Amino acid sequence: MRIGVVSDIHSNLVALEAVLADMPAVDQLVCAGDVVGYNPWPAACVDTLRERGVPTVMGNHDRMVATGQNFQGNGMAQAGIEHAVEELHDVQRTWIENRPAEQRLADGRVRVIHDHPEFRDKYTYPDEFEPSLLGRGTDDDTPIEDVLILGHTHVQHHETYAAGIVMSPGSVGQPRDEDPRAAYAVVDVDDLSVTEHRVEYDIDAVQAAVSDAGLPARTADRLASGR
Repeated sequence: MRIGVVSDIHSNLVALEAVLADMPAVDQLVCAGDVVGYNPWPAACVDTLRERGVPTVMGNHDRMVATGQNFQGNGMAQAGIEHAVEELHDVQRTWIENRPAEQRLADGRVRVIHDHPEFRDKYTYPDEFEPSLLGRGTDDDTPIEDVLILGHTHVQHHETYAAGIVMSPGSVGQPRDEDPRAAYAVVDVDDLSVTEHRVEYDIDAVQAAVSDAGLPARTADRLASGR
């Protein structure tokens, strides 16, 4: 079973379309959260996943839209949330509100969460990847999952251990690993392998749309630097 993995789309429809066009044949697509926020097209990004029936977990930006909470001290993030609230209609908002904290695929062998297995909103960067993040059975020998998929950091990375794989596909819509290309990954559950992918997209067009939508200039600027 081959699973295409995306995360942190952040309302960047141009990047999402580029990723979907580039992705090789997979048996399942999954999203590790933050469909909305920052960029201009929250409704279209929600519809792309909703209409495809893509299993999607709730990210922190998604939760802000669902609950009406504010990003304290982060005006750029808050502007994206307010834009999403204005743009989403009732069906799209309900879909966001109903995203679970985690998804399990492949008979439970693949676990998908946005941030950290135990601590909500905690960033789990590559240097914090370790096999202990994989859940274990009651005998402490057999992992509950073979693959743990994380988002939130916008940094693409994976590690393979005897116990399984810990991975982040990186960000589709706002990479922060100094590579501005849209990121995604494909995991093969049968042979426990991961291939990481990057794809070019029209950043200039997104930057122009950010400006037209009245979103902060830094939202546009950081797309070109991948930071």
